[in-house]
Amino acid sequence: MSGPVLVTGPTGNVGRAVVRALLSEGVAVRAAVKSPEHTVSLLKEMDGDVMPMPLDFLRPETFLPALEGVRGVFLMHPPAIAHAEGTLTAFIDAAATQGVKQVVFLSMAGAETRAWAPYHAVETHLMRSNVGWTLLRPAFFAQNLGDAYREDIRQDGRLYMPAGHGKVAFVDVRDVGEVAARALLDTSLRNRAFTLTGLEAVTFEEVASVLSEVLGRPIRYVPASVPGYVRHLHQRQLSWGQLGMQTLIHVGLRFGKAEQVDPTLTNLLGRPTRTVRQYIEDHAPLWR
Repeated sequence: MSGPVLVTGPTGNVGRAVVRALLSEGVAVRAAVKSPEHTVSLLKEMDGDVMPMPLDFLRPETFLPALEGVRGVFLMHPPAIAHAEGTLTAFIDAAATQGVKQVVFLSMAGAETRAWAPYHAVETHLMRSNVGWTLLRPAFFAQNLGDAYREDIRQDGRLYMPAGHGKVAFVDVRDVGEVAARALLDTSLRNRAFTLTGLEAVTFEEVASVLSEVLGRPIRYVPASVPGYVRHLHQRQLSWGQLGMQTLIHVGLRFGKAEQVDPTLTNLLGRPTRTVRQYIEDHAPLWR
């Protein structure tokens, strides 16, 4: 199977990791963006065949041109679109029309049993489509520490969320990117779903302790109430849709929704997964 791979969300953490992994395999990448200027930084840091490709999930007329001639698609749920299920299912249908052989969808751990999650509807539609598919269901990303929690850590010296004392089997997007690239190229992973976690589950108290050690200053974990967390996210100017989703996810952590350790990712990589400590040590300047 030849031809380029279309990567959605190529300037985000996971998309960047997928682009990097595909380029390391010598695969040409089409970076799907609303406008080509969004890929300027990506093109500067990547060494390989990356071509910007206009794609706007709110403009269906961009679907077929973006999909023309591609061998596979790495598909993400656009975070800026609150109700993207219908949009993504239409995109999947367009991929089938264009003869795309494989779609790798970045879902979430437990999506198969969470009918309320937008990922559930997309998974169901993809599995019923005329396209080869792989579902990646990652656990909680270590990179959330450098994105969603960055300012809390850097400015306030704290982690603040309604996760109680729940444990989390953090997964590093760099590992997810490697597996996504393999799923796009290896037909043995087609029409399968994989739950991806790290090899250890840790509490946010333990994460705060590692941050304190690496940064050389105290970082504390403050368990938030649900109303307090909602106010906090509102002050961070999240949309109501994002606010609701983040609250549901973090309350779920309190009840062990992300503590299950699964060896699948390690088996697929052929090596141990990266730990949350490795992520913190590799990215310490983010919080300084």
